[in-house]
Amino acid sequence: MTPEPVKTKLKLAVYWGAACGGCCVSVLDTHEKLLDIVAVADPVFWPIAMDIKYKDVENMPDQSIDLTLFNGAVRNSENKHMAEVLRKKSKILVAYGSCAYMGGIPGLANFFSKSEIFNRAYFETESTNNPEKTVPVHEFTVPEGTIEIPVMFNDVLPLNQVVEVDYYIPGCPPQSERLIEVFTLVAKGAELPPKGSVVGANDKTNCDECKRKKSDNKLLKKFYRPWEIQDDKETCFIEQGVICMGPATRSGCGVRCVEGNSPCRGCYGPPPGASDPGAKMMAAIGTMIDANKPEEIDEIIESIVDPAGLFYRFSLPGSILGRKVL
Repeated sequence: MTPEPVKTKLKLAVYWGAACGGCCVSVLDTHEKLLDIVAVADPVFWPIAMDIKYKDVENMPDQSIDLTLFNGAVRNSENKHMAEVLRKKSKILVAYGSCAYMGGIPGLANFFSKSEIFNRAYFETESTNNPEKTVPVHEFTVPEGTIEIPVMFNDVLPLNQVVEVDYYIPGCPPQSERLIEVFTLVAKGAELPPKGSVVGANDKTNCDECKRKKSDNKLLKKFYRPWEIQDDKETCFIEQGVICMGPATRSGCGVRCVEGNSPCRGCYGPPPGASDPGAKMMAAIGTMIDANKPEEIDEIIESIVDPAGLFYRFSLPGSILGRKVL
């Protein structure tokens, strides 16, 4: 009997850039399905789970990693270096999660300059005690040698502004079942979507999948923050005057925030045909203002607290704006 040929297992990498770590945890949230993943794929680089050094990755043959899930934005020189290394070593590079996809929560720092952030963090916070005005430096010499730390950039960047990205899986974090779907396609050698596609998500908006009651009356005299009203748990958040990013957000998360009685935050990014979720949401809000006089319109708009931070919570670096003009 001729023995069956041994199947070569895929090589999998997971990297954590400027992010909270939730995307790495979402890989573990596949639970027992993780056993199915490791049955066909060997993790070769996963800093939170494996003791492996950057030099080990740098010494890997080019294109030797079948699939890399790069989560987190590019905030500093270390993130940029690893993005370039992993692009070179990977056959498929995926921007995994909101931060890698469009900048995510770290991208809100683009409303400020690097100097403003440093001044706040190292000099101005209420708990700061820094009489010597010490700030981080790239290199510092001690008796044992020279210590190097990454250089912080002025701008937070989504992954595709640094290297070419093959696919995007949105979410903060992505839903684990959608990761399983994408990984299964790669593992089976199935035909993949065109490069540059958003995968692990749907083509509709969250509003299309939301089960809350909607009517034709969406005119509003005031907007509220969620804690300012008593949610009836049935009516569309927007019709109750609470900003919900559902109209400007791609579906695929299972509308889990709304199912938990919290408005959509927009972490899955814009739906197809809308390159900028903030601009799409502002257009939607403009149709809901029930006023004719300029001063009344201004008053209603003023009831929206921090519109820029709200509409671009997950997407500022990858949006048309990119950052605040300094």
